[in-house]
Amino acid sequence: MPSIQFPCVIPRPVEMRVSRKGVFVLGPDTAIISNAAAEPFRADLRDTLQRATGIGFQTAKVADGQTISLTVDPALFPKLHEEGYTLAVNSSGVSLAAATGAGMFYAVQTLMQLLPPAIFGGTPRVGFEWKIPYVKIVDHPRFHWRGAMLDVARHFMPVEFVKKFLDLMALHKLNTFHWHLTDDQGWRIEIKKYPRLTETGSWRAETRLGHQNASGDGDGIPHGGFYTQQEIRDIVAYAAARNITIVPEIDMPGHMQAAIASYPELGCLETPVSVGTGWGVYPHILNVSEETILFMQNVLAEVMDLFPGKFIHVGGDEAEKMHWKASEAMHARMREVGAGDFDGLQSWFIRRMEEFLTANGRRLVGWDEILEGGLAPNATVMAWRNENAGVTAALAGHDAVMAPSSHTYLDNYQSPLLAMEPIAIHGVLPLEKVYGYNPVAESLDTDAARHILGVQCQLWSEYLTRPEKVEYMAFPRMCALSEVAWSQASRKDYRNFLVRLEIHLKRLDVLGVRYRPLDRISRSKSNRAS
Repeated sequence: MPSIQFPCVIPRPVEMRVSRKGVFVLGPDTAIISNAAAEPFRADLRDTLQRATGIGFQTAKVADGQTISLTVDPALFPKLHEEGYTLAVNSSGVSLAAATGAGMFYAVQTLMQLLPPAIFGGTPRVGFEWKIPYVKIVDHPRFHWRGAMLDVARHFMPVEFVKKFLDLMALHKLNTFHWHLTDDQGWRIEIKKYPRLTETGSWRAETRLGHQNASGDGDGIPHGGFYTQQEIRDIVAYAAARNITIVPEIDMPGHMQAAIASYPELGCLETPVSVGTGWGVYPHILNVSEETILFMQNVLAEVMDLFPGKFIHVGGDEAEKMHWKASEAMHARMREVGAGDFDGLQSWFIRRMEEFLTANGRRLVGWDEILEGGLAPNATVMAWRNENAGVTAALAGHDAVMAPSSHTYLDNYQSPLLAMEPIAIHGVLPLEKVYGYNPVAESLDTDAARHILGVQCQLWSEYLTRPEKVEYMAFPRMCALSEVAWSQASRKDYRNFLVRLEIHLKRLDVLGVRYRPLDRISRSKSNRAS
């Protein structure tokens, strides 16, 4: 028999001591109280528990009742970390304490996981006994940047699903939503100054059938959609209420075919282009004239108005230079700005964007190609091709986010038995490999390791045509990623994780998440956990 039973918390806390002496049972005499700073969390918790249990909780202590108490007190910092919390359940009741609202939010997430999985349902369960085990938890995250990226450019995802995705991130204590909003195959964000970006750029004529490495026709079905600025403001607020910051990505200077199709003067060719219908890397690239730079800065100005977070992602990856090399104007531009080659020209362009963002109080983050030709002074590197770029950046004193395709690309196959899996982009990334990733390379000393902000998983949507496919590819691997991002390295144990995951999947069932079932070998490992 496994040595651990319920409670099964994911991600695993820093410290959790379970008592076998008793349980706390929710009932009509249970009161949920708080100090003033924790009042919003008290109200939300009461509403959430009431929906699932049908219990009308008290708002003040009852003589013979038990109490759930929430306290947010800045004086608890630095004893409790910025996003840390304590949670105790005993015969006196339930006590949650944090120094910040973020910490209290995560305390509540853990409390929900201490209850039976049915607590995540939206309708009351009559006659059900809602038990919480006696436990003492001290917890805080390993990394500040705990991210998940969703590509809505290749396949548009409805607002309702974006919100569900945010809910699932919050459950797993992920706090950074990287929203990939533009690419060759679609422009998904309303820019009022340039309406053709969505009038033209948000729709493609069709979508290529089959895998990108095989020849195939298109499906003949137009695909598109975009988010209005009002919808984006609503989603930003929804995320903030769940302690999630959104990092929008406007990819440049490559991956811009949808924009160039909308405004041909942005490109390097005289021949008009259409929004991309296939996958892979397209050659179309911004011409980086002063007019184009002003255009992109105007776009970023509207983006910054919508997204209040510190970071703005400008892509910078897979920028093919063939059109620059064939353009006399771009050769002249390269000489004019003093770039020694076209990698240097891209670096110069990224620096211009970085200067603009810095002047507006923001920070630029880009994929690791922004290292080529020289890194902008305040830029943050997102290492995707491998972790070496993140190591290089950290050693040079630059911040980095680890997102290597080898361990964090959840659009890769989940099993080597490809014929039994839905079509995916390439590569195999099983659950155990995700779990085993350590974002801090052994080669980094303590000072350099401080520049590793965290880790992020990616869901590129070439083959994720519908929300249910996103969920299938994301879970349960995102559960593993959450433990990589939150839990201390010394607390990670794959067999222990699998035992807890068996219960956690029941929560996902209640939440209607269409995850990939565990392999038999995984289940056998969990049965041997100790």
